[in-house]
Amino acid sequence: GAMSVDSITDLSDNTSKLLEALQLSHPHELDPRRSLGKKKTLSLNPITWQVPRIVDRCCRHIEAHGLQTVGIFRVGSSKRRVQQLRDEFDRGQDVLLDEHQSVHDVAALLKEFLRDMPDPLIPRELYTAFLSTASMEGPGQLDTLQLLLFLLPPCHSDTLHRLLRFLSEVARHAESSWGPDGREIPGNKMTISNLATIFGPNILQKEKPGEKDAGAVSFEDSAAIILVLQRLIEHSQALFMVSPERQRDVLRRLFQTDPDVIDHLLRRK
Repeated sequence: GAMSVDSITDLSDNTSKLLEALQLSHPHELDPRRSLGKKKTLSLNPITWQVPRIVDRCCRHIEAHGLQTVGIFRVGSSKRRVQQLRDEFDRGQDVLLDEHQSVHDVAALLKEFLRDMPDPLIPRELYTAFLSTASMEGPGQLDTLQLLLFLLPPCHSDTLHRLLRFLSEVARHAESSWGPDGREIPGNKMTISNLATIFGPNILQKEKPGEKDAGAVSFEDSAAIILVLQRLIEHSQALFMVSPERQRDVLRRLFQTDPDVIDHLLRRK
């Protein structure tokens, strides 16, 4: 599911089928009852929310059933059950994650998916640029991170946005709280720092898994990866918000180059 898409109007039928398997399009376009005889272009474009189903469903499951689970993402899981879930998603099955699924299995599945993407969520060519922001401070750091996020392909940007929103929600439940009935609600102990330590190496990768020196990350890089992901989680809402001024600049440019897009946006609004 690590394929990034801008337009697939010129792709071959085989590639289109691959995109369907990756489930990055509208659900109705994945309906197996569609007429196989008709050649229809999938409506993937930067306006469509492009998040692999496996990521969204894992996040939804943990948000519904695992926010109070102590040590989530750190406690061990069943390798057999995780592999079974992974195989079902790989086969394109409509996998149902309900309250009967182990939260730790789903958490492990999400980590594995992000770790094993052919191109990580933050593409390798931007690895050094993102890490360079670790030495910055204040508004300049956030401005630079936002400009770098604008460079991500649509699929990567949408998926990272969904993941950061999810991690922020997990961190909000890190500390114990008290319910209206006076009972203590245990925290999951997963602070932003803990989450950044676990997910950082899966999202920011210098080398491909399995390549020589893939696991040899310097101490400085490791510290920078954690700090950068901390900032992304802490400011996820603001970083993905485009200012009115910048939006107007983009719309002016689009009006000159792609007036049909402007028309589509206005009709949606």
